[in-house]
Amino acid sequence: MERSLSMELVRVTEAAALASARWMGKGRKEEADQAATEAMRDVFDTIPMKGTVVIGEGEMDEAPMLYIGERLGNGFGPRVDVAVDPLEGTNIVANGEWNALAVLGVADKGHLLHAPDMYMDKIAVGPEAVGKIDINAPVAENLAAVAKAKNKDVEDVVVAILRRERHKRIIEEVRSAGARIKLMGDGDVAAAINTAFEDTGVDMLLGSGGAPEGVLAAIGLKCLGGEIQGKLLPQNDEELARCKKMGIEDVDRVLYMNDLVTGDDAIFAATGVTDGELLKGVQYKGSKGTTQSLVMRAKSGTVRFIDGKHSLTKKPDLVIR
Repeated sequence: MERSLSMELVRVTEAAALASARWMGKGRKEEADQAATEAMRDVFDTIPMKGTVVIGEGEMDEAPMLYIGERLGNGFGPRVDVAVDPLEGTNIVANGEWNALAVLGVADKGHLLHAPDMYMDKIAVGPEAVGKIDINAPVAENLAAVAKAKNKDVEDVVVAILRRERHKRIIEEVRSAGARIKLMGDGDVAAAINTAFEDTGVDMLLGSGGAPEGVLAAIGLKCLGGEIQGKLLPQNDEELARCKKMGIEDVDRVLYMNDLVTGDDAIFAATGVTDGELLKGVQYKGSKGTTQSLVMRAKSGTVRFIDGKHSLTKKPDLVIR
């Protein structure tokens, strides 16, 4: 992949964030998601790449754009697989809460897991704890391993967990071990990425969430030197058949980083839609809008935070930085 592609992709997430943030707190998540999707799709047409959506808004008959298999880019440049979530946290935006992102990831063609739309059990950590976790180990053992790797007491470890009834047991085990918890309404991609940044105060992600989001998180953590492990959780015969179609006969098989994102190169880009621990959300100031974005490339190890100032009366490719 070309080095310049990283900066081009930020324009895509910026456009999605600027469009969807207009719906913050209005209780209309479908409109927010549609705005993000349309804006993201429009800017993709200007990006110098030959991309194919492998994780997107659904199958071709389920989504009008950014569907799985759709071709993206202007037809020039590298051939890449594309994973997108135009608005990670539709409910977050609808309710005006924290950590909504416009997010995407790309890798060389054939290097991203085509994760089906089902649940995935996940554990994620930042660079210090790589190689120290095991998704099949008891929660207390993983907490102790992360604490040791980060030179902390278990009582100082913070675990991000989605606020779901299915996580009741995990929550009880974390509390019994003495660690602290940050419960989230939505947004486990943001939470997984946060484990790799000390200032966010998050040390580990635990629990189940969407499998497509697991791949997006893996792209980001690959760029940051972190780690995620996952196990698909099919809920019915149809989802089990989809796993087997992917070549996963044993659904108890652990998916490691190199199963989710192969190769040595990937790019991750995200723009804050609402404020979060890592990125500020969109602000509108008259005819201008401001964004904060993160873009990273695995091959170079480069991590960039970008503050953007945008004219809201001009096209996205006329952004003022």
